[in-house]
Amino acid sequence: MSKIIILGAGMVGKAMAIDLSKKHEVTSVDVDSTSLDYLSQNYNVRTKVLDVNDEEVLRTLLKDYDLVISAVPGFLGLKTMINVIKSKKNLVDISFLPEDVLHLDKLAKENNVTVVMDCGVAPGMPNYIAGYHNELMQIERMDYMVGGLPKVRTFPFEYKAPFSPCDVVEEYTRPARYLENGQIVVKPAMSDTELIDFPNIGTLEAFNSDGLRSLVYTLNNIPNMKEKTLRFPGHIRLIQAFKAAGFFDHQPVLVNGNSISPFDFTTKLLFNSWKLNPNEHEFTIMRVIINGLEKGIRKEIIYDLFDEYDEKEKLSSMSRTTGFTATATAQMILDGVFTDKGVFPPELVGKNAKCFDYVINYLKDRNVIYQKTERII
Repeated sequence: MSKIIILGAGMVGKAMAIDLSKKHEVTSVDVDSTSLDYLSQNYNVRTKVLDVNDEEVLRTLLKDYDLVISAVPGFLGLKTMINVIKSKKNLVDISFLPEDVLHLDKLAKENNVTVVMDCGVAPGMPNYIAGYHNELMQIERMDYMVGGLPKVRTFPFEYKAPFSPCDVVEEYTRPARYLENGQIVVKPAMSDTELIDFPNIGTLEAFNSDGLRSLVYTLNNIPNMKEKTLRFPGHIRLIQAFKAAGFFDHQPVLVNGNSISPFDFTTKLLFNSWKLNPNEHEFTIMRVIINGLEKGIRKEIIYDLFDEYDEKEKLSSMSRTTGFTATATAQMILDGVFTDKGVFPPELVGKNAKCFDYVINYLKDRNVIYQKTERII
């Protein structure tokens, strides 16, 4: 049994705490005591109210733990990662922080720690998949699309956010990078919309977002890579209107003598509209498509994920698929399957077949199943 501390007790943080508490001594920390109360009252999880911005208190607390998982909002991610590394603790991070953190590799090595970043459903699993197959074949193209959506479509957004609305808005505003013929292309988020049909779901709308993240640099031997986000048709047009009207601007505006950030105001309202209600059913869908040459044979390999709300544990699909990728990675580190020191995006872990198989099997044991199909083309 190891001692694990999870920073953040939101929907994903809660799922990770529940999963790991079945085998380990787990402590969850958050600024919101409500989230913590649910865990302490219903599961064998220790809790502590803590603001991760308090560096001295955080570092003192971390001394007693074997591994740290960071599930803080993205804007807190970098500072938190640096503090954990300086505390000489192994870290699995799902904060979706906007900054490039690969430059922290030297700091992690100096402190003899293992850090795996972007370790969720996406980014996360597509990275593991790409890293694994990049060792087995010459990949010419990789595309993936992913979305978390409510089962019941409710006007006007037909969307519910399984994590921080601030981080969702980041997907809608951060320029999207992808690789085309070996060159990095930058386009506005929400560009190049297209309609795609999925079995048992129907038609969804895909649009450019910045989900490739580290893949743009670490696997730049793959000439063509693109990531898109999935929503119900019509949703993104509404969000584009919000953006065009300035609702996502960070520059404060004066309203009746008061200085207000449009971004803060909008996300506050969206939090109410997008918040998943207790026990509300939703699903996660993802498709990863890889094309290339394997031992001289041209192949197409597809991984499909369709996961739904867990009635038994009362956990959202997005919290399961995101959180369990992180807990799989955490357990893999604790088991000594991955021991390299430094900062690693999942693709640099997944290139090790043992690590890839470990994560896939861990998820399968929790009924998060990636259906793999391949065909000669």
